[in-house]
Amino acid sequence: MNFGQALEHLKDGKLVQRNGWNGKGMYLLLVPGSTFQVTEGRPMARHIPVGTTINYRSHIDMKTVDGSFVPWLASQTDILAEDWQLA
Repeated sequence: MNFGQALEHLKDGKLVQRNGWNGKGMYLLLVPGSTFQVTEGRPMARHIPVGTTINYRSHIDMKTVDGSFVPWLASQTDILAEDWQLA
């Protein structure tokens, strides 16, 4: 499928990946937005006052080969690819 179709699947809560990715088990997921307050002891509290309300926007994360999750940004190659599939 193309990137537009993959994006629609992400919006429906499904996981997607590229057939051409070298890493095993890598996929994308849509992280829904949320609202929370900064609390004491959290890493954000070093930069943002405790009690501040944060509006966390929806974004796409990637599960990497080592099982970590990182924010993902599409490359031009990803956007134009036709090898997207459900994970």
